[in-house]
Parts: sequence; C-alpha cells; structure tokens
Amino acid sequence: MPEPTFVNSESGNLRRNLRRIDSIFLAIAAIISVDTIGQIATSGAEAVTWTAVLLVLFLFPYGLVMAELGSAFPAEGGPFVWLRLAFGKLPAALGTLLYWITNPVWLGGSITFLAAATWQQYLVPASPGGFADYAFKLVFIWLAILGAVVSLRYGKWFIAAGALLKVGLVVLFAVTAAIYAARNGVHGSLAFSPTIGGFLAVVPVLMFALVGFEAPNGAAEEMHNPRRDVPVTVGVSGLVSALCYLVPVFGIVLVMPSDKINGLGGFLDAVRQVFSVYGGAADAMLTLAAVVFVFVLLNQGCSWMIASDRIQAMAAVDGAFPRWFGAFHPKLNTPLRVNLLSGVVATAFTVVATIVQSSSASAVFAVVLNIAVSTLLLSYLLIFPTILVLRRKYPSIERPFRVPGGRAGLWASSVLIYAWILLGAWQTVAPGVLDRALGAPYDFEATWGVSRLTFELFTAGTLAVLIGFGLVGYLIARRQPAPAAEVPQPAAT
Repeated sequence: MPEPTFVNSESGNLRRNLRRIDSIFLAIAAIISVDTIGQIATSGAEAVTWTAVLLVLFLFPYGLVMAELGSAFPAEGGPFVWLRLAFGKLPAALGTLLYWITNPVWLGGSITFLAAATWQQYLVPASPGGFADYAFKLVFIWLAILGAVVSLRYGKWFIAAGALLKVGLVVLFAVTAAIYAARNGVHGSLAFSPTIGGFLAVVPVLMFALVGFEAPNGAAEEMHNPRRDVPVTVGVSGLVSALCYLVPVFGIVLVMPSDKINGLGGFLDAVRQVFSVYGGAADAMLTLAAVVFVFVLLNQGCSWMIASDRIQAMAAVDGAFPRWFGAFHPKLNTPLRVNLLSGVVATAFTVVATIVQSSSASAVFAVVLNIAVSTLLLSYLLIFPTILVLRRKYPSIERPFRVPGGRAGLWASSVLIYAWILLGAWQTVAPGVLDRALGAPYDFEATWGVSRLTFELFTAGTLAVLIGFGLVGYLIARRQPAPAAEVPQPAAT
C-alpha cells in the first residue's frame, strides 16, 4: 500500500523553532478571537447556553479530528497537504485560497477597525477618516505583517506574549466581574433558555470564533515533534479556549443589560463597568486594559498570518498557486512574498472601508466584507471530509492519535462538525432564510441595509471573484516549470 510523502522543495529554508509550548501558544493566539466576544454576547444570556452547547458538540469533536490529521500528516502547509492528498491539486488550490484570503481581509477589516476604535476611544482621540486614523490603521496592519515576516525563532515570543496577555485579560475580567456582581448585584438578564432566533444569530459568529486548531500545522515542519505535540496542543488550547469564551460571555451578560451590549465594543464596555470596583485606580486600569486589548488584536492577526500564509505558500510550492509565491526567505525562514501579498490585501480593504464607511456604499461594502471574511467557514466544507478520505486511502500510515470510537466515532465526529459548519456557512450566505422557515423574526433590510437581491448578488459576485482568482492562480502555476520533486507524491512501502 503506498504511503503519502510530502517532498517540500523549501525544506532547506525551514528551521525547527517550535517546541510544544510554542505550538500551544500559537493555537491559543489563533483560536481565541477577542473581537468576537462582544458579538457573541449580543444574543444575551442564551449566548452562554449556545456557547456551552457548541463547545461540547463542535469544539470537542473538531479538536479530535484535527488532532488525528495534524499528527498523522505533519507536513508544512497542513490543510493544503490534507486537501492535496485527499482530493487532488485543484480542490486543494481552491480550498486553500478560501482559507487564506479570509485572514488578510479580516485583518484589514474587523481587527484593524476595532483596534482603531479602541485606541481612539480610550487612548488617543482621532477623527475617523483623518490622517491619524489612517496612520494608526496602516501601522497596525504592517506591524502584524512584520510579526509574520520575522523568523519564528523570534516571532514565537511575540505570539507567546499575546496568548498570555489574552488569557490574563480574560481572567482579570472574570475575577473583577465576580467582585462587581457581589457588590452591586446582577444587571443583565439571566434568561438562559435557548431560542431558535438566538441560535441562528449566534451560530455563524461562534463557528468563526471557535476554529483554528489546524493553524499550528501550517508550520508543521517547523515543530520539533509534530506527531507527539499536535494532540497535546489541541487538547490544552481547546480547554483554555473554551474557558476564555464561556467565562467572559457569561460575565458580560451578567453585568450588562442586554440592550446595552454592543457587538464591537461589548467586551471593553463590560470591562469599564466592572472596573468601577477599583475606585480611583479604575481609569488607569481601564487604560491599561485598552492597551492590552489592542496588543492582543495585533497578536491575533499576526498569528493567523503566520499560519495561513504558510499554507498558501505551500500551495504555491506545489503549483496550486503561482510558484513565485512559494519561496521561503533563506534567512528569515518565512514565506515573505505571501506575507507581503497579505499586507497589500489587508491594506486595500482598510483603505476602501475607511473611504466608504460614511457613504451610501457602506452597506454594500459590509456585505462584501462579510462574505470575504466568512470564506474560512466555506473552506472547512472541503477540509473536514479529508479525514474520512485519508483514513480510506492511507489506512496503514502511522497515526499517533486516532479519533476514539473506531469507525463509528470517526464518522460521528466528522458528520457532527460538518453539519455545524454547513449551518454556519448557510447563515452567512443566505441569512434569514432558516429564520423565516423556523418561524423566527428576521428583518433583512434593517439588519443589512440592502435588499435581499442586492445582498445575494454581491455575495455571489464576491465568491465568484475569489474562486476566479484561485482558478487563475492555479492555471498560471500549471504553465510554470515544476521543481525536481513534485509535492506531494506517493512512495512505495
């Protein structure tokens, strides 16, 4: 039975800089998205219920699947390699592009705008669209790119600092919220009973927030021992991430009235309220929390650039994207060209979003940004089934970790996570359809500011452009000469 090998022509430019603890920090930095905590909490107390449900029914089986894939196929580029081995080069090219493009768009959209709003509200006031606003956003983006460009030998310390500060901020908030509730009572709603409307509203946000277990495998050949370390990384980061979502969401809905929870600033609004227990030190602590929050956002964007840029670079190495982008810098040991491409994409989205944010085109751009950011969920529709295909195609390959429960356990986990991602993707592409079908109220034009026809046209158009971009990249790569060793190729046992 042939076994897969991944002959990486850039292996000579890689260094094993990631120990187990470094991989854990990278996973925590990627999975815990502090920018989504406030959005999750906008659904009120039932957000706590649905978060707990998804932690058990999505995060847990998802972690099991990624622990097996990541330890059994520990090649640089992770998800690209799994897609390539399972389905071939073209599906791998499209799946990887959808996975990668989310991240520079997300960096240039949600993360940068939230960081700028936090900076201007709590630290240095500035007018949106002014020189200081542009300067902050551009510096923020290129600092995140710089963090991805530097060698992991040094960059891993930046990632570790962000992961520790992120967890520390959540712990501080949780302790302070408990003190505040004990002194002042509960201000939020305690109606934890789930509803269909709340479920459909929070699922896409939770799906986006809870993914990222596979991110460290983007740098699998830079780990010291991925076969041993990946399952432990998934287990530890999964537990920490579960607590870092459930605890702050519960804290927000506990101390904030539901009509006062803001999607973007919800977390820091709650921090400001509970920090009142510190008396005269409250303002200084709030300022410090805002600084940490901005740093954590920067770190979050950087961690995804580190992972996703490597995955896209390996697609280029294999000829699923123009090969010029597959080069790793011989001294930095990073995919410099893809890093710079990500920076350009993020910058373009930030500039356009800033220009149109107060214009009549802002609602349409929000639709484009929504689907461009959500392509990560669409990519998982291709990535998740790879475990079933690779179990069948390569049954004899060593698997340091297997999804427990035998064949039934594997299928149960795979079907469960696929169903969740399918639901999240559907709610992103066609919001409101399930709501109406299930009798839940949904005012489409009030939510999106455009008609459903306009929404679907721009959603379909954006997807068509992105898929077209991937196809063009694939066709260009096919016309370019391949390296001596194609990636990947079977080797006889």
